[in-house]
Amino acid sequence: MAKILEVFGRSVWDSRGRPTVEAEVTVKGTGRTSVGRAIAPAGASTGSGEAKSIEVRQAVHGVNTEIRNVLVGKSLNQQENDHTLIALDGTPDKSRLGGNAIVAVSLACAQAAAAVEKKPLWKFLAGERAVAMPVPQIQIFGGGAHAHGRMDVQDFMIICTGAGSYTEALEWTAEVYRAAGARLAKREALHGVADEGGYWPAFKSNEEALAELTGAISDAGFEPGAEIAIALDIAASQLWRGGRYHLALEKRSLSVEQMHAMLLGWIERYPIVSIEDPFAEHDADAMASFTRTAGERIQIVGDDFFVTDAKKLQEAKGACNAVLLKPNQVGTLTETLACWRAAQEAGYGAIVSARSGETEDVSIVHLAVGWGVPQLKVGSFARSERMAKWNEGLRIEEALGRNKLPYLARKLFSRRF
Repeated sequence: MAKILEVFGRSVWDSRGRPTVEAEVTVKGTGRTSVGRAIAPAGASTGSGEAKSIEVRQAVHGVNTEIRNVLVGKSLNQQENDHTLIALDGTPDKSRLGGNAIVAVSLACAQAAAAVEKKPLWKFLAGERAVAMPVPQIQIFGGGAHAHGRMDVQDFMIICTGAGSYTEALEWTAEVYRAAGARLAKREALHGVADEGGYWPAFKSNEEALAELTGAISDAGFEPGAEIAIALDIAASQLWRGGRYHLALEKRSLSVEQMHAMLLGWIERYPIVSIEDPFAEHDADAMASFTRTAGERIQIVGDDFFVTDAKKLQEAKGACNAVLLKPNQVGTLTETLACWRAAQEAGYGAIVSARSGETEDVSIVHLAVGWGVPQLKVGSFARSERMAKWNEGLRIEEALGRNKLPYLARKLFSRRF
């Protein structure tokens, strides 16, 4: 097995102009050296149970000292090395060495292992298993913490449920993105783009965004629901204060029961197939109640609610029916994979997801394909840190043979339409 020769960390910049950690792992195997490289992303809307990032200079120093010292000379075994990192940090939330340092090194180790085998990461992870392309969730309007609270709902996204391939889904998305921008420009409601590249609009209510997005789907020449549906990330923990959900845009606050009723009304009026974090991370009873009511019709996704933690998912007690997988949320690839396996055992769906502070690193696309996770969410159809990932998916689909692959969108969302 390949041996780790060197571990090196540096400070680089993310899509919001903030420093983050890049790690390089150099290994020797089969008479040659190979290098794996990865960059830690950063979230704006974060769950309280996430792995904690620390100041970047401190995190980089830890990579170049403690982490380097413990990994150099070890065999390149992902699970063993991830557990070594967890033990070295010694805290429940990775706050000593930093989740940003640990996830960068963990991902870099995986990239190095794939490089030793002269394989792309997705193929290394898949082994002999058949794979399929993940179904994209792509942001069109951005709000919440990604747009300084201009809208209360964080993500208004589309899923091309009628597309026949990953490539076709991106082609359809491009048409909807252009149509949405044209509608906003016509009514002088376009105020730029949010952190993830979605339009930053001026709406008078959150529901107005749903109506506009449905209109943009139609303007682009598609049938809402039958061909393209809507996915939402409420990020409700950001709205919870003093026992109520506060919608600042509409200058009103809602009880749990009123929030529940509002979301059910939206499901009835608009072609919604997925809602992420409809209630706050601590509100397990509300999440379970909403899942009982709406879970037969739509996908209900836990993000802040699960924070990519296998144990939290195993203890869900009927809350949600899908989980968001974010490696930096839990800290290592081994822990991320454990959450995906727990989701499979529980019959939950899953989505590999980027963060609002992203980079050119495309590792998560390979994780989705190589692990067989059926959905992928990396932001909007704009900004290079997002497009790098969507474009990497195109290359992978080409390598796999676009016309030979099953595409799972309609199967995944057949409950709704």
